Amino acid sequence: MTLNDPEQTGNGTAANPDVGFAEPATATEPKTIEVPAALAAEGIPTRFACFVTGTDTEIGKTLISSAILHKLVQQGQRACGMKPIAAGAEERDGVLHNDDAAMLRAAGNVNLPQHITTPFMLREPCAPHIAAALEGVTIEPVPIMTAYAEILGASDATVVEGVGGFCVPFSNDFDSADLAVQLNLPVVLVVGLRLGCINHALLTAEAIVARGLVLAGWVANQVDPDMRFADENIVALQERMPAPLLGRVPRLQEPTAAQAAAYIELAGLPGWPATRA
Repeated sequence: MTLNDPEQTGNGTAANPDVGFAEPATATEPKTIEVPAALAAEGIPTRFACFVTGTDTEIGKTLISSAILHKLVQQGQRACGMKPIAAGAEERDGVLHNDDAAMLRAAGNVNLPQHITTPFMLREPCAPHIAAALEGVTIEPVPIMTAYAEILGASDATVVEGVGGFCVPFSNDFDSADLAVQLNLPVVLVVGLRLGCINHALLTAEAIVARGLVLAGWVANQVDPDMRFADENIVALQERMPAPLLGRVPRLQEPTAAQAAAYIELAGLPGWPATRA
């Protein structure tokens, strides 16, 4: 499996994007936690940060997140990727390893401990709430927000990659959408180009907007190389999405962050840095 193959909930990565609208998964309001002081400090210069989500699992969030990090590094930024929850880790030399988390670390240029960039590293490659239950772990927002505050202190720009789709559950009362609300970052939606992507994208976009978040843009990622009428699907999405198309990543033979970065344009994103001399 290559990085441009459908992204996996743990060890795989790859993808191409689209975006859409959706009803909130639950009617309950997400829990509000106190944001660490580092996040609310005054006088901090404008910086770039975004939350990358997808229309589903295995559609290329990690590839696109890594591409964003690559472009940030090219802009002269101290860029750090964060994957708060990674389900699908294996032990290597006594340390848990997840391919997605590793790809984000490699794309950035800020070296922080794994327990900061990925506070919840789970072994089973399945839905996070199931993987956590198997290990007797409860995924909670406070450790994630605290780790995020440390990343902010060590970097100029941050890319936070979600897990699976936008509303994937982490526990009985906390899911990916809740995390996005807690972080309150502009959202970049990765739309996997395959049959059904229009509906998935529009529903996801609706869910993002319904929670008061800014859908900053979407990326189309060619997940299915044999998809018919891909161009027509993209046009349909451009006519309906409440955010701009940031790029279309084709099916890459040996996809890398640098290759994918060549197909996306991010200058219009909130807080995107100007090129440094």
